[in-house]
Amino acid sequence: MRTVTVVGASLSGLYAARELRAQGFDGRLVIVGDEPHRPYDRPPLSKDFLTGRTDEAQLALTDAGETAELDAEWLLGIRARGLDARGRTVLLDDGRTVSTDGVVIATGASARRLAGDGLAGVHTLRTLDDARALRAELTRGPRRVVVIGGGFIGAETASSCAALGHAVTVVEAAALPLVPQLGAEMAAVCAVLHRRRGTELVTGVSVAALHGTVAVTGVALSDGRVLPADVVIVGVGALPNTAWLAGSALALHDGVLCDDGCVTALPQVVAVGDVARVGGIRAGHWTSATEQPRVAVANLLAGRTVESARTVPYFWSDQYGARLQFAGRRQEGDTVRVAEGAIVDGAPAEDGFLARYEREGRTTAVLSVDRPRSFMRARRELVRSEGGVRPAAL
Repeated sequence: MRTVTVVGASLSGLYAARELRAQGFDGRLVIVGDEPHRPYDRPPLSKDFLTGRTDEAQLALTDAGETAELDAEWLLGIRARGLDARGRTVLLDDGRTVSTDGVVIATGASARRLAGDGLAGVHTLRTLDDARALRAELTRGPRRVVVIGGGFIGAETASSCAALGHAVTVVEAAALPLVPQLGAEMAAVCAVLHRRRGTELVTGVSVAALHGTVAVTGVALSDGRVLPADVVIVGVGALPNTAWLAGSALALHDGVLCDDGCVTALPQVVAVGDVARVGGIRAGHWTSATEQPRVAVANLLAGRTVESARTVPYFWSDQYGARLQFAGRRQEGDTVRVAEGAIVDGAPAEDGFLARYEREGRTTAVLSVDRPRSFMRARRELVRSEGGVRPAAL
């Protein structure tokens, strides 16, 4: 294999490039990115970057030294528009082509959008440019902010807006935010984090329309209410960036379909990160993006699946000064037991808590609020019990 092309200058794309060099690939390495920026850390965008505690330089995931060591050709600000598997060619939007022997697909995902979100004052938060635009608007004085979607991005962004002194309302279509991830019992506890910091939480209702002519003025709800708004942040999930692969013969269904080793149906093509559906699961979390590339690259260089990406799902979120950490595979019907700390009047105690999800006497998942040491111990136990790969973070 003389040339490998990584499509996506993302977190997972960078980790794939690192793994290629670490695993002995010394050929031509090409990294294609649709953004003009080199790889950067996305989690701070909704938190410290938005509030001004982190600057752009601190988001960078590489430095000059590592860039030199990777010895890669960086094609940035250029979108891939096709993959010709027969000709082993990546087609670019500017008309150029990259002939290649192997491909790592790491194109990530894009924010879902709503009808009418072209109005001034309506934002999504997925990229550095998104965060720049939103941060600039939030520094212009007090704003009435409506966050649509109470998932992790929505909750973290609402928290940051509240910390900046804005009046914030979160609209969540489900009965509670984070129910799919945490279950109703723990979602109710975490919902209190919004309310006790002054954020209004509107649940069980969907958005019917955005009001305004040039700039947004309000958010119309399905129950007839209209929430006045100067700024609207749409956080209703993300769609994998697979449009450029149409016609490539790759199997696409909510991501690029891969086996347990991130290997696609096309020879010498693997996929990692938010765009990859590995073993039937598309896990859009930081840990997946950093752990999958090692296995994917090993299989790419071997020319077949020799390793599987078996990890225990893990995610974290910082909201209103609290750190939420979750690991495992919760299912409906699991019982939840508070093993450490306490829940007081439906809210986390000042020193937090650790909860275990259990099924037939076995722990299936763990959740902690402000109990990082206890959580790490519980996560290690969970990894050992499931026979998963021990993450480097442990």
